[in-house]
Amino acid sequence: MSDMSAPLPGTDYEHSTSLGLSNNKMAMWTFIGSECLFFGALISTYLIYVGRTNEGPTPAGIYDVPFTSVSTFILLMSSLGMVLALAAIQAGEMRKFRTWILATGLMGATFLAGQFYEFTVFAAEEFNLTTSPFSSSFFVLTGFHGLHVALGILMLLAMWTASMMGRLPQQLHTTVENIGLYWHFVDIVWIIIFTVVYLIPAATTAPG
Repeated sequence: MSDMSAPLPGTDYEHSTSLGLSNNKMAMWTFIGSECLFFGALISTYLIYVGRTNEGPTPAGIYDVPFTSVSTFILLMSSLGMVLALAAIQAGEMRKFRTWILATGLMGATFLAGQFYEFTVFAAEEFNLTTSPFSSSFFVLTGFHGLHVALGILMLLAMWTASMMGRLPQQLHTTVENIGLYWHFVDIVWIIIFTVVYLIPAATTAPG
């Protein structure tokens, strides 16, 4: 007689922990927790060195807040694409899933392209990694976030490829959910970075 209480393959209860979460989801949450500490340290370092410009460019003089705001909006919209991709695979609509996964990756790539363009403009104005402690902390913080976005894009492309090859069926929607958690985390981190690095200096230097 079969055990009717056994978990179905691909559900959150397969190989679940004592907290009721799957091992994969618990591992993702643990990874995200460690990344919170990592980015917290980088943001704290930036705040310590933001005033040490060595007579070089200052935040108010170097940042293009409107341009970065557009890039930020595109990245935030990619979270919506991720939500729609997850909803599509849960509903078994694989064509929509692949469409939204590609759209999410494209928006992430657009954000990275904007960041690369911004860095080239900064370099032309002699603002680079070695200009000052402020510039070093800025490039390390935003650069590492960019690497996280790039990693997320690779995971999205891997899921799209697996889906095209029939290796990501509806039953494995939890894989999409776990990668979605990572993608949303990267977006939330950028909101914090954008606020601390770009918006607060712009607000404090705005004319009264």
